[in-house]
Amino acid sequence: MKKPTLLIIFLIVFVDLVGFGIVLPLLPIYAEQFKASGFMIGCIIASYNLMQFFFAPVWGKLSDRIGRRPIILLSTAGSTISYAVFGYASLQTGTYGLIILLVSRMLAGVFGANLSVASAYVADITPPEKRSRGVGLVIGLGFGMGFVFGPIIGGLSAAFLGISGPGWVAAGICLINFIAACFILTESKSKDAKPAVKRAQFQQWMHTLGQPKLRLLVLLVFLATLCFTCFESTLPLLISSYFGYELSQCYYFLAYSGFIAAGVQGGAIGKLVNRFGEKPLIFASFFGLTLSFFMIPLKQNVVWILVSLTVYAIFSGINRAPLTGLISMVSPDNEQGTNLGVSQGASAMARIIGPPVALTLYGMHTPLPYWVFGAVALVAGVIAGIYLPKILGQTKDGKGGANTTADTKTAP
Repeated sequence: MKKPTLLIIFLIVFVDLVGFGIVLPLLPIYAEQFKASGFMIGCIIASYNLMQFFFAPVWGKLSDRIGRRPIILLSTAGSTISYAVFGYASLQTGTYGLIILLVSRMLAGVFGANLSVASAYVADITPPEKRSRGVGLVIGLGFGMGFVFGPIIGGLSAAFLGISGPGWVAAGICLINFIAACFILTESKSKDAKPAVKRAQFQQWMHTLGQPKLRLLVLLVFLATLCFTCFESTLPLLISSYFGYELSQCYYFLAYSGFIAAGVQGGAIGKLVNRFGEKPLIFASFFGLTLSFFMIPLKQNVVWILVSLTVYAIFSGINRAPLTGLISMVSPDNEQGTNLGVSQGASAMARIIGPPVALTLYGMHTPLPYWVFGAVALVAGVIAGIYLPKILGQTKDGKGGANTTADTKTAP
């Protein structure tokens, strides 16, 4: 694997997650500046994920047809524009500013729906036995580091450059990444690869979900993301309102969690996959998430919070890369981007559904979302434990990784 090329892919994922950290802390300020209701701010947040739901499969399928490089370049250029529009919107007021803000988040969702293409790129240049490690190192580490540095970049840029600063800084990072990609990024898709299968979007969803292996893996991605959204949307409220810490201290807790997850995804995941295989790790990750969700709201002292966040970060870090790696391994070469796009679309749908449900449960009883989504993680773990070995079978070494024989690489 060429390190400069992988650095570009890493930065694409990093910027996507940095956007969350930059935008979310500013939304209460925008709500006051634009005189927007909580419902409208919720719609702005949801618009990003809604666009990802529709466009992730589109970009993935298009990358199977014309290659990964042009899609990555297009999405990076589009992300540059979306964050520049966000910076411009920050200087506006009233309804006009609110509309521009909504447009900026929709554009960010459209062009940020490139995780499937980035994952497919890593899969193209990584042998199957190292695919989960590669995905964890590049995609997972990008997620973790973006989650750590997003709030930091947003806070510092707003402090030194004003309220529009975060948007311009994010646009600048995207622009630098785009220029670097133009010179460094090569096409990863083999010229000898089979031509992509042409299907309408709804037909593609039905085709992907009609395959038992992929249906199971996409379901687990959906359930895992539901659990992640509970954590992301309620932890700041839990820390500040329920435990009584300052709101600024929430960012330290979030950064700590992201740092631990990044360490797992950037280094440990490869060794864990080599030793245990993907399926046992997925199974264990859901039960670890269950444990962490029941631990987090239990006590308010800082040591307990850090211990429970450590458990959450470790097992959430273990979860993503093996799932993505398995989806890639059981997909035909000419449908990797497409199937990973469907997976990202399912993840986006979970991000649309999860926060309103979690926050509604939080309003009913503070620990309730953690209990409910902990139960969701438990159910997902049971499903993974029962059906992953049955549907995906066993590898020769007995570790439970995906089969990589010809029958798993042929579209049904």
